[in-house]
Amino acid sequence: MAGEVRHFGTLFAESTRNGLTRPKAVRGSGIKMVNMGELFAYPRLRDAPMDRVPLSDSEAERFLLADGDLLFARQSLVLEGAGKCSIFLHDAEPVTFESHVTRVRLDPNEGDPPFYFYYLQSHHGRAAIRSIVEQGAGASGIRGSDLQSLNVQWRPIQEQRAIAHILGTLDDKIELNRQMNETLEAMARALFSSWFVDFDPVRAKAEGRDPGLPKPFADLFPDSLEDSELGEIPKAWEVKKLSEVCSTQYGYTASAVPEPVGPKFIRVTDINKRNWIEWANVPHCQIDAEARAAYALQVGDIVVARMADPGKSAIIEEEIDAVFASYLVRLKTKSLAYSYYVYGFLKSDLYLDYAEGAKSGSVQANMNAKVIVDADMVVPSSLVIDRFLGAVLPLRKRLTANVREAHTLAALRDTLLPKLISGELRVKDAERVLDIV
Repeated sequence: MAGEVRHFGTLFAESTRNGLTRPKAVRGSGIKMVNMGELFAYPRLRDAPMDRVPLSDSEAERFLLADGDLLFARQSLVLEGAGKCSIFLHDAEPVTFESHVTRVRLDPNEGDPPFYFYYLQSHHGRAAIRSIVEQGAGASGIRGSDLQSLNVQWRPIQEQRAIAHILGTLDDKIELNRQMNETLEAMARALFSSWFVDFDPVRAKAEGRDPGLPKPFADLFPDSLEDSELGEIPKAWEVKKLSEVCSTQYGYTASAVPEPVGPKFIRVTDINKRNWIEWANVPHCQIDAEARAAYALQVGDIVVARMADPGKSAIIEEEIDAVFASYLVRLKTKSLAYSYYVYGFLKSDLYLDYAEGAKSGSVQANMNAKVIVDADMVVPSSLVIDRFLGAVLPLRKRLTANVREAHTLAALRDTLLPKLISGELRVKDAERVLDIV
């Protein structure tokens, strides 16, 4: 390993500190607080949504986070989670941290926080953390005093910063892609809401206003509203059950495996993290040929969670060898245009409110296939649905391209990380690779 070995504590600006205890009863307002959930969800914490807690002035002096603070999970139910490290990059508001989190604040002249964040993600760093993990009954954990005596690699500060810059640049690009995707997803949802929930083009025409659409397109929308069982809807549009525009199928029961021995096996957990599928992270499963054909996913198929996060949905947008798990229900429509229209409905507040009210189960909320498709929806003419596809499909294609690019960047980062940490790859060589992407 390149560089010299030092005790981690020799790089600290101050002693480690564990966070604050705040019971649920007092949460909901005040200062943002990093809990274990945020620590695991956001390796690089920047303006992340969090719970809020009250904080006194004296506590603020000791427990507010500063840019560059490293945060460690003190305990975890799984061995690999103990000592999990995240870095607090920035927040527009003051932020504190809870009692299951340990804060490490480095002396920036001796230890570059982003460098040590990446170091602790590497094989060398994880091995060092594992050496101080204590396994107890039902949980594993670390102590702040053991972090101080942890043996870590040290290099001159300029070299630390150069390595962190290379890896951070890749992560910044990945994060930018994800932010762009959130914007694209929001644009698609806003378009659906405007046309098919608020009926903006129809209301504009009814009031003699410009609907803001090209005339051939605007002409497809009615110029008046009429009463229906859902209230006022555009004239000649219909109210139908979701079951009338799509068929349903329960998924396949199998065990996920990491090795590519069969098709991709999409589960609830693969659709409830973001508003798109990150296929690179979806595991595989073993399945016989007959079942593989019966459960094979096609472009335009929609999968809806019936357990864990019932009502959460995703649409298949790429040709991929994949099947779907038993806690999912597949919805299939007559055309790609109808699929994107149904998907827009499933993402709308109309359906999300319906799903919230339709959930059952005292221990774990669930919805069966019949309940999932029992929702009422407004169905416009096929020509309008086709136009909606034309408007939303470019947004979704850009989104899926961003997902693929983010995976490529993440793979490059994961390749460079151990080589830079070990000294196998020089900074100048890595910088040349960075210039290419």
